Amino acid sequence: MGKLAVYKYFSLMFLVIQVIVTIFTITGLFGGNSNPVYGTINAMLVYALPLLIGANVLLLFYWLIRRRWYLTLIPILTVLCCIPYIGTMFQPRPLNTNVDGVPGFTVASYNVARFGQETSGFMAQDILSEMKRNKVDVFCVQEYSDVSGDKKNSTFYADYFPYMVKGKDDMMIFSRFPIRDHKTIAFEQTNNSAMWADIDFNGKLVKVFNIHLETTGFNRTLHMATKMAAHGQNIESNQLIHAIYGNYTMGMIIRAGQAITVANECRMSNLPNIVCGDFNDIPYSFVYNTVLGDMVDGFKECGSGWMRTYRGNKAARIDYIFHDEKLEGITYYKTDLNYSDHYPIFMKLSI
Repeated sequence: MGKLAVYKYFSLMFLVIQVIVTIFTITGLFGGNSNPVYGTINAMLVYALPLLIGANVLLLFYWLIRRRWYLTLIPILTVLCCIPYIGTMFQPRPLNTNVDGVPGFTVASYNVARFGQETSGFMAQDILSEMKRNKVDVFCVQEYSDVSGDKKNSTFYADYFPYMVKGKDDMMIFSRFPIRDHKTIAFEQTNNSAMWADIDFNGKLVKVFNIHLETTGFNRTLHMATKMAAHGQNIESNQLIHAIYGNYTMGMIIRAGQAITVANECRMSNLPNIVCGDFNDIPYSFVYNTVLGDMVDGFKECGSGWMRTYRGNKAARIDYIFHDEKLEGITYYKTDLNYSDHYPIFMKLSI
């Protein structure tokens, strides 16, 4: 009788865990609809979705081992609900590489991070070579610096990209096609910003946005904690956790406002839009959903395999190229250029 009671207890415990995990997973799928300005709990669940999906898979194996066939339906249906989310990071199709003869233009986005921290200019020139190899027509750069020692990067970029406009501080759009108009979108109380340029693709105007949204604050907090520890200051783990959480949630709130600003600019456009850049946020987040609006996520449309654009330990997809439904995606991919903590992303489109 005692063994039976223990058996029933563990069965009930795992069922309760399954219900909780399922509720959290489904809530997380809708977390991107919650503006973190009005509460961060639902919005934060989006970041836990990979762990929650993994938990559902483990529970599925548990129910299979226990031969509780009817209970396997709970994690199966939960994971099936997550397929659209999984599709923002993985696409099972092969990469379309036979695109040279297909009419269109190629857009690239790259947060170059340490672009201005070397004096030889080699890194900037090698990045330009990468753009040439991939036949890029429009190159959106974040954290750009025009100075490499005593040289200006824009000088030798001009041979391949004859048209260029500079946004606020470290934002730049290079183009092989004429730029008819442009605008800088400044965000309040931050160094981050956005910009757009109206580019004339053989008589057809397209508005290209280059955006760089607020950072998470995670690395900055750890860096400050390391400096404090190096100076002999005692840092308790709970203080560090509170600091990381506070900076992270503050970053979420700031990015939410910036995303709304960009989305409003997109809505006011009377041209087909392409939005690309470093969002510093993951798929299905409020920022992702707000900027995406009724546009198309290029990776979901024509990308292949696993997509992560941040090279650090977080291994996340935080750089994007979205486009208006009037445009059609042909191929979408990244390359393993290692000059930054980000990967460059590329997309070929047709009008």
